[in-house]
Amino acid sequence: MEENKQKNVENKKFNFPPKNSKAFKEKGKTGFGKSVLIPFCSGVIGAALVVGTCFGIPTIRNSIIGSSSNTKTTSTQAVGTQNLVSLSGYSDTATNVAAKVLPSIVGIKVQYTVNSIFSGSQAAAAEGSGIILSEDGYILTNNHVVSSSDSSSYYAVSEATKITVTLYNDTTEYEAKVIGTDSQTDLAVIKIDKNDLTPAELGDSGSVVVGEFAMAIGTPLGMQSSVTSGIISAVNRTVQSTDGNTYNLIQTDAAINSGNSGGALVNSEGKVIGINTLKLNGTGVEGMGFAIPIDSAKPIFEQLISNGKVARPYIGLTGRDLNEQTAKANNLVQGVYVVSVEAFGAAEKAGIRAGDVITGIDGTSITSMDELNNIKNQHQIGDEITLKINRNGKEMDIKVTLQEQPSDNN
Repeated sequence: MEENKQKNVENKKFNFPPKNSKAFKEKGKTGFGKSVLIPFCSGVIGAALVVGTCFGIPTIRNSIIGSSSNTKTTSTQAVGTQNLVSLSGYSDTATNVAAKVLPSIVGIKVQYTVNSIFSGSQAAAAEGSGIILSEDGYILTNNHVVSSSDSSSYYAVSEATKITVTLYNDTTEYEAKVIGTDSQTDLAVIKIDKNDLTPAELGDSGSVVVGEFAMAIGTPLGMQSSVTSGIISAVNRTVQSTDGNTYNLIQTDAAINSGNSGGALVNSEGKVIGINTLKLNGTGVEGMGFAIPIDSAKPIFEQLISNGKVARPYIGLTGRDLNEQTAKANNLVQGVYVVSVEAFGAAEKAGIRAGDVITGIDGTSITSMDELNNIKNQHQIGDEITLKINRNGKEMDIKVTLQEQPSDNN
């Protein structure tokens, strides 16, 4: 009796109805359905819907099980709806460009003689690269590749005694002759006696933009048919070479090494946009190569092919830039100080004298020889220009009739 009473107390305490009661049976059946069966079924149905939905969305399906197409684009990252990087696309571009351009790039070997007061006369050789311009053997390269002549008080380097060209996938050395050279632009044209060559397709360097794909092709360090790739780092970059010439160049981080000179810098379409010409060297310098824009090279190599030289207007004087500090220190005005005037030249005939300061040309003020030459070079031989001269503190205008440049003078 006490035992039954105790059970009733416990049942009341926890609100449990008697196990044999109808209430217990109905509640137990309803609780199992709500707490176990319904959630379980709902979960199964929900999972099926989620999986079905995921497999209906390609990006989610691919992330779960992968796909053959996804393996090629796993490196593609997206921000919003814009793809930023596709390594598969980059690789395809590089291989297609290389396949298109390589047959149009040649290796050049130059033989010359070095006469030294220490070791006497010795044969020497150098290598460079070139770009095929025509099916019948005209090849564009750098002037410094084929023009070896140099001298000092200790040695003298002769002009090239022999120039040979090696074509893509051809070990034959074809002897070449120099058609024309231009040291002012560092360009030259040579020719081999062979037909059915593959000329390079020339592009438009004026449309080049910073950041676009670039590939350099040539023969660096004797490694013929080598390609390196990168981007366009800058355009219209003014660079002064060791020979004192100033160039307006395309800058790239595609590796350019000794022997790449004269080779091609091409875009993603395999079109030549520049002629590789130099790189910056030194401690801490990396990835700074430069190419002559093809747009500025076209009129040069066309004249070299047709005339063997480049006809330029010239004034016939040597000058020195006067900055504000130097001008004040010498009681002069800022401009171009005339150091000397060439005998029988255009400047002498017009009455310009050593000691004059040129401050303007055709109504435009100038302070440097580069500015003077840039405006002068927009004229033709025989054109008349007007120079503003300061002579002993007095200004005057002098008209000069431009003559043909006989050598590397101004």
